[in-house]
Amino acid sequence: MNCEITPEKRPPSSGGGTEGGCIESFLRQWAERCPDKPAVICDGETVTYGQLWEQATRLSQQYRQEAPRAQVIRSTQSIGFLLTYFACHLAGKAIVPLENDCSESKFTGIQDEINACRIPDHVADILYTTGTTGRQKGIMISHRAITADAGNLVSAMQYTEDLLFVISGPLNHIGSLSKVWPAVMVGATLCITPGMKDMNAFLGALRLPYPRVATFLVPSGIRMLLKFARKELAELADRIDFIETGAAPMPQADMEEMCRILPDTRLYNTYASTETGIICTHNYNAGYCVAGCLGKPMKHSAVFITPEGYVACKGETLMEGYVGDEALTASVLHDGTVVTSDMGKIDGQGRLHLTGRSGDIINIGGYKVNPVEVEDAALAFPDVADCICTASPHPALGTALKLVLVPRNGSAVDRKALAAHLMQKLERYKVPLLYCLADHIERTYNGKPDRKFYQP
Repeated sequence: MNCEITPEKRPPSSGGGTEGGCIESFLRQWAERCPDKPAVICDGETVTYGQLWEQATRLSQQYRQEAPRAQVIRSTQSIGFLLTYFACHLAGKAIVPLENDCSESKFTGIQDEINACRIPDHVADILYTTGTTGRQKGIMISHRAITADAGNLVSAMQYTEDLLFVISGPLNHIGSLSKVWPAVMVGATLCITPGMKDMNAFLGALRLPYPRVATFLVPSGIRMLLKFARKELAELADRIDFIETGAAPMPQADMEEMCRILPDTRLYNTYASTETGIICTHNYNAGYCVAGCLGKPMKHSAVFITPEGYVACKGETLMEGYVGDEALTASVLHDGTVVTSDMGKIDGQGRLHLTGRSGDIINIGGYKVNPVEVEDAALAFPDVADCICTASPHPALGTALKLVLVPRNGSAVDRKALAAHLMQKLERYKVPLLYCLADHIERTYNGKPDRKFYQP
């Protein structure tokens, strides 16, 4: 059922302010005002706001009796995980969600690391990065940052109480976890699905009888839909209010295809990271569809480019620091600013554009090559389903560009035609010399090409 919210009944700060305290204060307010409104749908079960608040409050009493300041748990795509998440906060604890299938040794190692550190009282979540660019790092996020992130998304994407937001990604990472926050802030309904491997469950969630439906997908998830469920996605065009994407660059060809299939849907590219929080977003279905454009900063955030060309972020959404590593924290967070490893520029309209990532840039004969630019051009070739551009040792040149290709529908790839296609789109030094075929591209959980896997 839906609950009619009049202005006098609306919880304070539902428009995106951060003065409302922790996100659980919004959960309590909606439980009091609309106890029978569906809060979470998962595996055929529906939990109302009243039930979610009552069960989380009861569970919090158990966590209050346990000693650790931070609770390390395995995350699952379930109502039970959300209950634990809210209960830990209500008990005054930080929560450390790890992937459900993490090894015992990894779980124990992180638990030991957390227990050996003093966790500040205002820290709500500690999220661990994937470690694809180095060792795993625990990133501390405050209650204030969570409500600021929620406010950014509410304001920029117009979350409202009649929205059904479908979550398909893992809840131990900020990409999907951050969508819980704005939904609770405005009293929307969440639908948790097991992931894009069960595409029927995901599409079924989008068909649920709600007036507005939205979701978050990493670029590889969007590609899966375009490849395996294009027709079904097009049939849902009138139902989908908006789709947000982030975590990895989205190819121009995929952006244009999404605009064709969903002409009236708001399609957002968002700039966010665990360290910075949710910073910028851009609706590329509103007349400016350009890969790498991530839009203007949201209401609680600011962005600028350092003299060295790095993207730097300010505002209320920033991390508190890395667990147990003050030196690493000071190297990226100082004077209320997080300096990222992303290279970027800001256009005349105030929109952020990413131009590469410092660790990914390939040096070819003194020229700097952003592999994402090469991959984007290759993906526009009809016979290429997926690819990754890497550096490869070369007996004469020292280093050459190599393109690992996944053919579309098992078709052969005419490499000469592909090279000619790339020559039309790229400078000559950016066109790979080496090509090889693969049945898939190794990727991280959030759809980023796993570049460490392909290092020579």
